[in-house]
Amino acid sequence: MSYLPLQFAILDIETKSREKQARPEIRFAPFLLESKLKKAAKKSGKKQKLVSTMVRGPLNYKAKGELGELAFAHKAASLGFGVAKPHGDNERYDFIVDSGERLWRVQVKTICQVHGHLYQTSVSHGHEDRKPYNSREIDFVAAYLAPLGIWYLIPVRCVEGSTALCFYPSGCRQGAGRFEPYREAWDLMAPGGDLMQPGILRRIRAVANKRTTQLRAR
Repeated sequence: MSYLPLQFAILDIETKSREKQARPEIRFAPFLLESKLKKAAKKSGKKQKLVSTMVRGPLNYKAKGELGELAFAHKAASLGFGVAKPHGDNERYDFIVDSGERLWRVQVKTICQVHGHLYQTSVSHGHEDRKPYNSREIDFVAAYLAPLGIWYLIPVRCVEGSTALCFYPSGCRQGAGRFEPYREAWDLMAPGGDLMQPGILRRIRAVANKRTTQLRAR
């Protein structure tokens, strides 16, 4: 087993531990901030003047995608990656991520709506003739389930030929856990991470989650 990915998992634990100390309202996903504030005011029973987060009206599809990209840049940078954005929008990837060992091309997909227990996003490009992404264009698809604040970091080889991805994070559907090994799999972009197998990743993540639980219990 490679040492660096495990070290990277420990880094993620420390980051989560620090995030716990932050003010709760800062950690709310921007898509849900207004709803959270309203619920808090109702629970306290106090009359509070709430400032709407939608200053210029509801966010459109493009604005939500841009917020997802900001969330990606913040998360990746907080884990120690170098993050750069290509000039213009002619490339298939949204970001270039520097692990210190190599560069990764990442396409970010933000999912803001849930249908039952299903979160779905397109992984194709083009207007009339939709074409799936391939390894000549990108290296990773980063899918952000905004209502849950969950990331899936999926190597493009795992989705080549697909035009849509479906996620069932609650695990309610049999056989729907195809992408679960890639949940919060930021270690795949760490040095040596591309050599790891999903089974090993699952075990490393289990150790990391156990350690996180122990830190929060203190």
